[in-house]
Amino acid sequence: MAKLLKAALVALAVTLASSTAMAQETSQINVNTADEAELTQLPGIGEVKAHAIIVDREDNGSYQTADDLARVEGIGEATIEDLRDQVTF
Repeated sequence: MAKLLKAALVALAVTLASSTAMAQETSQINVNTADEAELTQLPGIGEVKAHAIIVDREDNGSYQTADDLARVEGIGEATIEDLRDQVTF
């Protein structure tokens, strides 16, 4: 009985972890309103780039497309491609 309970708990934990990962992958972040903490949830965006995104949008206005993120130093085409489906405007 204990082995069955342990197996059920492991299966539940795996299911919850998968659901959480999928939710994080599908949740989009608005780069025009997100704070630094939210921006760091994006792939390839750490604290320095998150801060740079905020400074850039304050200085140069809102982003209209993912390609506009190229205005930020350190964000290149590969990063933009990784972000394309994970950001909104």
